[in-house]
Amino acid sequence: MANLPIEIQKYLGGIDYPASRDEIVRTAEGSGADREVLDALRGLPDRQYDGPTAVSEAVSG
Repeated sequence: MANLPIEIQKYLGGIDYPASRDEIVRTAEGSGADREVLDALRGLPDRQYDGPTAVSEAVSG
């Protein structure tokens, strides 16, 4: 999906940064993210992300 980083941000509203990969995945799950979004987030490196841009950059690879 070309707009995956945009889709991901829709499901991360209200998350407090910095956030770990697991916190990001849990937030997206709780927001009803679809499988494609969750798979992309689960594939992120296990580290702290300091904001939405860092998440988007990691997903875009």
